[in-house]
Amino acid sequence: IQVKGINMNKEYSEKWQERFSFFDKYGSPKTPEFKVAYKELSFGKRILIGMNIWAFFFGFIYFLILGLWRKALTLFAINIAVFTIIGFLPVNNGVINAVGIAINILWAITANYAYYLKETKNDQSWNPFEGIL
Repeated sequence: IQVKGINMNKEYSEKWQERFSFFDKYGSPKTPEFKVAYKELSFGKRILIGMNIWAFFFGFIYFLILGLWRKALTLFAINIAVFTIIGFLPVNNGVINAVGIAINILWAITANYAYYLKETKNDQSWNPFEGIL
């Protein structure tokens, strides 16, 4: 699979090649072309393109492994802010667990496109939501 802007000295797994190819062809997740093409994918392919399971479970560490340290620090700061605010509210464990899962989903949905931008466009921004929101 050929992707424009890829550093060909580095080898990518088939999963990353497929993700990069999809982003290269249809643009960022916020574009209409991407949304139409994404809806046509099977459930498994939607998960492959739209989420990263490793980022869901290992968020900060996984972003560091991918070299996305600026975006990792931004998302980590969001984590701290959200849980600090929740700490001052009278909420039960169910709410805390739900917020924790939502934060993990945030890591998971930003990882693939952030890594694509880093590898193809040499993006070094602090904004983990670039091209997503």
